[in-house]
Amino acid sequence: GNMHALDKQHFDVMKDGVALANAGHFDVEINLGALKEHSSSIDRVREHVDSYKYNGKEILILAEGRLVNLAAATGHPASVMDMSFANQALAAEWIKDNYKNLESKVYTLPKEVDFNQAGNPLESHPTWKHVKNQKELMLRETDTFDTFFESSWYFARFCSPKSDEMIDKNYNTYG
Repeated sequence: GNMHALDKQHFDVMKDGVALANAGHFDVEINLGALKEHSSSIDRVREHVDSYKYNGKEILILAEGRLVNLAAATGHPASVMDMSFANQALAAEWIKDNYKNLESKVYTLPKEVDFNQAGNPLESHPTWKHVKNQKELMLRETDTFDTFFESSWYFARFCSPKSDEMIDKNYNTYG
């Protein structure tokens, strides 16, 4: 989410034909102002792909530098968001349970953290749903589906994927 994470000094050293896609959190990570200012031409080569001629080389920008998964697609389907949140929760639980034995490095989660089961993985996980505190057995919430729908920004972009506006009245009959 940092402003101008890719800036002029980065464009200067990029290889000819590089393709840049913003998969961050905001639309400010690629400094498009600097790229436009120092480019001799800008051409739309296909839908969601712009070619900037920059110091004799081509820099391709996907989805106009916007969040590529939202601007150049139909957003995240609710089922993908649900699975993503469930997977994050299972990974966080594994880290919590194993942090004393972990070094500071990137890990591949072990096979027992099974993300590929049918249905809601949190609902059927052997230890996630049933938690014992000091006094009693408790149940954790397993439905992350509503988290997706409660995010109006994601919902609006999912319903209006090709619009420059947050909610396009031409797309308001979603379905």
